[in-house]
Amino acid sequence: MYLIAVFSSRNETLYFANMLRENKIFMSIINTPKEAGQACGISVKFYQQYFELAKQFLLNKPFRSFVGFFKINYINGREICVKI
Repeated sequence: MYLIAVFSSRNETLYFANMLRENKIFMSIINTPKEAGQACGISVKFYQQYFELAKQFLLNKPFRSFVGFFKINYINGREICVKI
């Protein structure tokens, strides 16, 4: 299972992605699911096991455009996005 970090700023999305990458956390940039609300269009996808570390990055370096973390589930082959 994986999570996504959603931002309303494309610049901050890419900055957060680089923070994860620099700390050797496997991540990818994906299109933001429409269920995540209004965002910049891209989000950072990462494994749920890194959730606590990702939260620490946000606490140490405040992002003004952070929208939230979302869990991606698949139900009947359909992607469901739920804010956590």
